[in-house]
Amino acid sequence: MRFLLSLILIITSSTSLVNAQSGYFEDAYRFGRTVPTGSARIIGIGGTQFSLGGDVSNLTGNPAGLGFFRTSEVNVSLSFTDWGVDTDFLGQSRSYNTTNFSLPNISYIGANPKGVMETGAFKGGAWGISVQRIANFNTEFGYFSDIQGESSIIDFYLQDSFGIPENQIENYGLTGLAYQTYLINPITVDENGNPITNPDTYDSFVLGFPFQDENIRTEGSASQVTFGYGANFNHKLFLGGSLGIRSINYSSFKVYNEEFFEEPLINSSLRENLFINGIGVNLNLGAIFKPTDNLNLGFVFQTPTWFTMSEEYEASSFANYDNYYFEPEDITLGNEEAFSDLVISNYGLNTPLKIGGGATFFFGKNGFISADVDWVDYSQARLRSNDFNASPDNDVIRDIYTSTINYRVGGEAWINKLRIRGGYSFLGDPYSDPAGFDQSSQIISGGLGLKINSFTIDLSIANQTYNSLYRSYQVLDEAGFNYGPITEVKNNITSGVLSLGFNF
Repeated sequence: MRFLLSLILIITSSTSLVNAQSGYFEDAYRFGRTVPTGSARIIGIGGTQFSLGGDVSNLTGNPAGLGFFRTSEVNVSLSFTDWGVDTDFLGQSRSYNTTNFSLPNISYIGANPKGVMETGAFKGGAWGISVQRIANFNTEFGYFSDIQGESSIIDFYLQDSFGIPENQIENYGLTGLAYQTYLINPITVDENGNPITNPDTYDSFVLGFPFQDENIRTEGSASQVTFGYGANFNHKLFLGGSLGIRSINYSSFKVYNEEFFEEPLINSSLRENLFINGIGVNLNLGAIFKPTDNLNLGFVFQTPTWFTMSEEYEASSFANYDNYYFEPEDITLGNEEAFSDLVISNYGLNTPLKIGGGATFFFGKNGFISADVDWVDYSQARLRSNDFNASPDNDVIRDIYTSTINYRVGGEAWINKLRIRGGYSFLGDPYSDPAGFDQSSQIISGGLGLKINSFTIDLSIANQTYNSLYRSYQVLDEAGFNYGPITEVKNNITSGVLSLGFNF
């Protein structure tokens, strides 16, 4: 089982902390959140597409929009992303920057409209297939402080080790590594000086508060292959459905360091490597109704994505002592190190479903304005596994996450063959108790498009901003308050997308 140290939230006792250290609950949001994706045209108008048909992005947005296609189309997109991160820890700031090139969208739409002379309500439709990048995980952040912290990760180890017999502690996750590197040691005698057989309480000869720093680097992406079909009925009602096969490739590399002053321990380091691969399936059903020629009304129902995940996890602990003589074991400590086994786990994840709707109003041949709204309840995500007990993580998911209302608005102006676009997207805060810290996300976008005969060229730029909190580890006081280190993280992601389309 994974024993990650990030985002340990709302754990009310040291006994529940042992189970919740798995950190799988983070996957419910990390792999379940959705950000507007698709062609440059859709990104330029803020991701609105629930009621706007005739775009390759309808495959993953609202497949009913495929019914608007009268000609077939091939569309390819290129993307450049610049992810900037600013962190604040104990009043000290650091900045990070990660760039990434990708091919976020390759789509093919095969149109099969009925002829104008053919009778019947069914006016034909279109099928399509696309490969889209749903999420980008390539980023890096961390912190460094020349101010002593208010706790040490040794405090976490001491709390986590309470009640674990010495003959079991060595295999007890990260705390077992701390035991092997003498960061914590068993209390071997009682109050009267009598020896304790197989002790289950621990202390540390390392006192004081350390200087702390950490670096977190993540890599990977989530992509989806989508097959869909949309049908046209009397040019008034459009119905569609799509099947998505989503894949995840995620890696995380963490290095946490502490440096002490005038202590037997000079410095220590904890390193964690995590690799996750997954594949899942989802269904997307949609409808678009045109009560008038100038108005589209759309509705979308997206099922959860049912994932099967596999992961590999390993950790190592290093401690550098100043030739400290540890009398209970008659040993002089220098450079001590311990390594975990490579832990392989398999588990399932069901992300939340999504329900949404939208409207588009056309200003004749001058353009349109479009808006979407959707509802997602992240507290309904669920984990399952035969390799570990998923109940504690599912309890945390129910406690810390909540439902969100997300909305998008955008428009497009038509000037001959030129298209001018702009949009705004808001993604609600998924945490049920934000404690005054807003973790919602905003995206401002714009773009241009040009149609030359059968060719279309679209360019968009989008800027996403959101804040988050990062917790390196958790230490609880008597009131259950976590006084472990907390870092404020400000994210600023700028993406440029170029789409090339060909109609035939």
